[in-house]
Formats: sequence, C-alpha cells, structure tokens
Amino acid sequence: MTTTTATAPPGPPLPGPVAAPLERLRAGREFGANVYSTIDVLWVLYDRVLRITPHTVDDPDRDRFLLSKGHAVAGYYAVLAAKGFLPEHWLDDQGGPDSRLGDHPDRVLVPGVEIGSGSLGHGLGLGVGTALGLRAAGRTDPRVYVLLGDAELDEGSNHEAIAYAGATGLANLTAIVLDNRSASHGWPGGAASRFTVNGWTATTVDGRDHDALHTALTGHDRHRPHVVVAVVTDGEQQ
Repeated sequence: MTTTTATAPPGPPLPGPVAAPLERLRAGREFGANVYSTIDVLWVLYDRVLRITPHTVDDPDRDRFLLSKGHAVAGYYAVLAAKGFLPEHWLDDQGGPDSRLGDHPDRVLVPGVEIGSGSLGHGLGLGVGTALGLRAAGRTDPRVYVLLGDAELDEGSNHEAIAYAGATGLANLTAIVLDNRSASHGWPGGAASRFTVNGWTATTVDGRDHDALHTALTGHDRHRPHVVVAVVTDGEQQ
C-alpha cells in the first residue's frame, strides 16, 4: 500500500494521489474522522475496482457507486478530482454560492456522481433499486456499490433493503459498511451478521488495508449480495 502523510492534521496517512486535492479542498478548514475514515475505501474502489472512468460516466454498462454517507463528501470529491472526474479548480470553492460541490454530492452537478444524498439511511435502498433495474434490463455485468456508515444501520429503511436484497438474490449488489463503532445499537457478532442472517455473503477487513479491501470488494460469489465491513478504529466517531 503506497501512502503519503497528510499535510495537515488531523488525519491518518492518505493514498498519495489524494493528499494534494484534499488539502486544496480543505483550505484551512478542519475535517473530522467522518472524512478521513472513508478515503482508503474510496481510493481502492476508484483505483482498483470500479469499471468507470471520466469518459464512461454515462455508459450503461458502467459500475455504479452510491455514497449514502453523504456528509463524508470531501474525501469523495478529492478522489474524483485525483481520478480526473472533475477539474481540481472546482475544489477551491466547495460549498460556495456558485460551486457545483455542495456539502452533499449532487448527481446533476458533479460528473460521475450517481445519487444526490442527504438524510442518512436511503443509499442502500437506492442501490437495491439500481441493482434491480440493471437486472431487469438484462445488464448482468455492471455492479452496484453502496458506501454507508455503521450508524446508518440504525435506520429501519436499511433493514428493509437488506432483507429484500437477500430474498431476491441481488448478486450484482455490494454494500460497504464503514464501521467505527458509532452505531447506537450494534449487533451480536458484529455488523456483518445483520446481513448474513438475510442471505448475504460478508467479509470484515481492516478499513485501512488496501490489499485486504481489494480482495473483499471483489470477493462476491455472483449468486448473492455481498457486504464488506471496513473497520476503522482510529480517530473520533462519526
């Protein structure tokens, strides 16, 4: 895993290409663990897993990534900029009155963004609908990846989505749960057990280990939905 140290605290080491865009976006502000904890997962997805490029954002056979955890959008913007989906000068005015980059991503304004997120708890349901739509259209190659926080699993809408995806065998769906122990309730056996009881396959990994993340994110069995629980214990809860 190649990393470089972030130029300003707080924050753990970042994937090298992300450090400069994130610092440009930060512009003297403070980012919390809600941002820093997601960047390794986002980088592995966009650098090694997702079949999408800045030139294929409208290709019907592209993979889809949905950021349910929209308040962690700064890391997402930095990764998109590092990968060429958006010009780096857009990072200079994130959240400004004329900026395309809001405090949550907007699919209409930001190239490559699949959903506009806001209130937590809706991304996985949207991912289920996207996966169903692809299956109904006969598109069996694209996968749908949804990143959500462990605290989002307190929302009942996610439990309905988990149960439905398992019952219908949505094999083209992968959920990634960023687990920093911030959920109010928790589950016996860990977050993965909430999915496996409904027929999902599951892998729990260190959320900073790029090779482990890559193996887990590509470890679906093509018969059932898959969840990757990425455990991140450094930094504050989010």
